[in-house]
Amino acid sequence: MPADDAHAVRAAADALRALRAPWAIAGGWALDLALGRVTRAHADVDVAVFRDDQDALRAALPDWHLDAVVDGRLVPWMPGTRLELPVHELHARPPAGRGEPPLELLLNERDATDWVYRRDAAVRLPLARAIRDVGGGLRALAPEVVLLYKSKAPRAADDRDFRAAQPLLDAEGRAWLQAALVRAAPAHPWAAALAADE
Repeated sequence: MPADDAHAVRAAADALRALRAPWAIAGGWALDLALGRVTRAHADVDVAVFRDDQDALRAALPDWHLDAVVDGRLVPWMPGTRLELPVHELHARPPAGRGEPPLELLLNERDATDWVYRRDAAVRLPLARAIRDVGGGLRALAPEVVLLYKSKAPRAADDRDFRAAQPLLDAEGRAWLQAALVRAAPAHPWAAALAADE
């Protein structure tokens, strides 16, 4: 991907360089990094961080303004407060006058070996497969994980993301995503599209 196109992603990575815990680019940018090209405009940079690393996240962004999304509202994330499910989304804004982009931080679940889907803990994927190197020192959530998150209430942009990313899925990724979609919503149109790929 041309360096100019990935400026926002690189700026997000720079902002998180002090984070002493695993993190990965998520959302539409994760798909574009896997594709090696920008397929659409992005409002922000989504970053996946594991829930059990929230103390490290706060320590890495000491002077940022951090809000949690609680019942659809932004609520200041107060020091010493541990965020538990169903809360999974944070908005981070840098101090005024600094060049870092705002970040949308997504708390992901895991156990010792697997990434775990927050909406259904029976849906899991080995950590080594769920988070992948995408070059340039960056890691991103696997396309099948990103698409599973986007599948809950897909907007037009999510449908476009699915069509763009579908060719990225290997046989294992396709089968995993199809099974997860059928478990969550048996009549999901993406599951039918993945079945047609077989």
